Order: sequence, then C-alpha cells, then structure tokens
Amino acid sequence: MRGYFAIGAEGISKSMNLGNLMRSAHAFGASFFFTVDAHKRLKQAPKSDTSSSTSHLPLFHWDRIEEMSLPQDCQIVGIELTQDAIDLPSFGHPLRAAYVLGPEQGSLSPAMLERCQHVIRIPTRFCINVAMAGAIVMYDRYRIHGQFAPRPVRSGGPTEERVNHRGDQLDYRPARHRLPG
Repeated sequence: MRGYFAIGAEGISKSMNLGNLMRSAHAFGASFFFTVDAHKRLKQAPKSDTSSSTSHLPLFHWDRIEEMSLPQDCQIVGIELTQDAIDLPSFGHPLRAAYVLGPEQGSLSPAMLERCQHVIRIPTRFCINVAMAGAIVMYDRYRIHGQFAPRPVRSGGPTEERVNHRGDQLDYRPARHRLPG
C-alpha cells in the first residue's frame, strides 16, 4: 500500500459505531485513528472493537478541532453529503490523508469542513451508518492505492496475474489463460 492514512470521527457518540470503525481501520491498514469532540464515555476503545486495534495503531482523542495535530502534508478529507462534495468513485485519494466522518445524527461541523482540503460523498440515496461509510471509503482507498491488477473489461477475474519479483514489488503480466469472450 502506498502512502498512509488515518480515519476518525467528529462528535461520535455511539460506542458500537466507534468500535466497528476502529476495527475496520485496523483491518484496512490505517496508520492511526482519531476522534474530535467525542462523547466523554468514548475515551477508551469500545468492546465492539474485537480486533483490539489500539494494540496495533495509535488512537488520538482531541476535544476541539484546533487541537488536531496531523503529520506534515497530511490532507484532511471530510466524508459528508454536501452539494459540492466529490462523489467517491470520482475521487483521487491523496497519498497522505486523514479521513473524518461526522456524528451519527448530524453532519461535520462548519469548522471541520473549513479545515478539510477535500470533501467526498458516497453516492447513496440517504445517509448510511458512520462505521459503514468509513469502511466503504477505506476499501475504495485500498483498491486505488493497493497494487492490484486493473479491473477487466468483462465480468470475472483479472486477465493478468500477480508476479512478485523483488520483495513486495508486484508486476502484472498477461495470464496464461484468458477469460472467455
């Protein structure tokens, strides 16, 4: 995976959502996780984080947006249903990014949106669960920045195979057996 990313939530209040989002962050290889203005009872990893993600990646809790301290050149990407947000399938993920979701029953604050370099939206008919939205964005990033064969034009698997030449450098070569059609 190229670059690094973090994911977090502003104003999150439900421990089940936080734990699920943290578990997904761990599974997709996040570098760290964060909250901004989270409910007071969420200062510890919830039981729904069944992968014990805090044993594997740092967890930062900031009480206010002004306290956020991100690495140099890390771009904040808001995930929100706004009129001017970029649809996720059309978004080029930055190599160094911190994705932030809003609270369960609200939106990212105007101050957080002001701090974002990009705002993206998942093109759904209505809002979805915060943990699910985070997982979808992390999967999209993983798909784009991972080293995978290009999607085939027809249905089915790739028409190229992965070849490991040096360490984790992967090249793609035409597969011996092409898909029918």
